[in-house]
Amino acid sequence: MNPKTITIKKIEVKEEAVKEHHLILFNDDINTFEHVIELLIKVCDHDAIQAEQCATLVHFSGKCAVKKGEYAVLEIMSGILADNGLTVEIN
Repeated sequence: MNPKTITIKKIEVKEEAVKEHHLILFNDDINTFEHVIELLIKVCDHDAIQAEQCATLVHFSGKCAVKKGEYAVLEIMSGILADNGLTVEIN
């Protein structure tokens, strides 16, 4: 009998963990519900119901996480929202 040679290859899998961040919208006494809802729809890709719910949460709770994702994407959204008068931060 001929002995068989078995070769085992070790495969290393590398995963890069991408930390999710949250875009937080804060309440203010300046912007109208309509303005906030319109921006959430345009900038954060919310539908009308989701935007209205977030605006209501911000109004009554003082803040709300309106979007989650990669920092670079949220940074762009944050800049647009801030340029339009909203108070936001990324956590």
